[in-house]
Amino acid sequence: MRKTRLLLVGLFALIVAAFALPAFAAVPLPGAIFTTDSTCTGTNLNIYSDKDAVNLDGGPTHPGAAGLPNGEYYVQVTEPDGTVLGTSIGASDETPVSVTDGEFDSCYQLSAILIKAIDSSPGYDTTGNPGGEYKVWVSNESSFTSSSTKTDNFKVVESPEPPQKAELQVDKFYDANANGINDDGQLITGWKTRIQDNIDYIRYTPVDIFVAPDDYTVTEFTPNETNWYQTTPNPVQVTLANGETKKVEFGNVCVGAGGGLTLGFWSNNNGQAIMKEGTNNFANSIAFLNSLNLRNANGTDFNITQTGLNGYKQYRSWLLNANATNMSYMLSAQNSAMELNVRYNKVGGSALIHAPGTQSANAQGFATVNSVMSEANTELGLHGLTKDGSPYRSYQEALKNALDRGNNNLNFVQPSPCAFTFAN
Repeated sequence: MRKTRLLLVGLFALIVAAFALPAFAAVPLPGAIFTTDSTCTGTNLNIYSDKDAVNLDGGPTHPGAAGLPNGEYYVQVTEPDGTVLGTSIGASDETPVSVTDGEFDSCYQLSAILIKAIDSSPGYDTTGNPGGEYKVWVSNESSFTSSSTKTDNFKVVESPEPPQKAELQVDKFYDANANGINDDGQLITGWKTRIQDNIDYIRYTPVDIFVAPDDYTVTEFTPNETNWYQTTPNPVQVTLANGETKKVEFGNVCVGAGGGLTLGFWSNNNGQAIMKEGTNNFANSIAFLNSLNLRNANGTDFNITQTGLNGYKQYRSWLLNANATNMSYMLSAQNSAMELNVRYNKVGGSALIHAPGTQSANAQGFATVNSVMSEANTELGLHGLTKDGSPYRSYQEALKNALDRGNNNLNFVQPSPCAFTFAN
């Protein structure tokens, strides 16, 4: 009897624990859908002369990306606000779209696979939107929940004259020299962008889309990875006239490792070994450090007064005790470590680092290691005591942060694009 009670108690605990588990968000549907014409060759047409001219296709969001999962899909067309105008639910084939190997099996004429919301006749109702805007949805669930659905927007301009169109191109480039100019020859495929007037187009670079003549806001999305920086304005405003073609270019750069070694390295046996080897012996290392404008906690000059190993120990003690009560002291420590990194060929002096707030940084916030070290050394020679309230403290902190991140291998411009992903 006691064993039975224990089993029941254990079972009850398992049930409670199961219900107490955190709910996991549904994995968003990969891939993309887009409207096209009867030739089924265009992926960015978006403007049509009548509702029967609109066809539906789909696949990966960009080359190399995953397509939609294999299976059968429901379809609906709505107003931009979600009011249903036509649906496949209740039609002879409720899941008319088939996907194999990530691609649509066919290109589907929307008016042929939907029934109108107003009377269930074939097709879909006319939007009440003054701009002739519609939204098409494809989902593997009849509820069209967002995590199980892909959407696209399109316009129908019913007129005896061909609809007015303009062409908008959006490119993404890797800005390896961090100058905000597309001069490095590295275009990035698959960067998420948004094109807006009173309708949204979500597209992945490179983008070549036909839109109605209008004013547009073009925005690049921020990736999940935090080591990416924009080097060009975002968003960009574009005005397009009928028949006009314009291009928007976004530049980005990512940062990461560049050989930096920390204060901890230069104060341990590894740093000691480098500073005493060959021609880079203690005497030369000490002479080099003494040539810099280094400061103590009280703002006085720091100079190594002993020789050999004792001189190194004096530097190590100074380095390990560095703090930011006097920002000049901490800046001195970080600058000395970076100077050693460059002197002993661990870091290239011409390498670019993210150094916002420094005088040597360009408009995009990047500067060479050499220029930041030189700037820091000059500043330390001018202002040796920068405690709270000092007008020079925030500037010194910007220098210290740039060097600190470099010594910790975090802010070096990478020669080619890093990985990037986007929230759905």
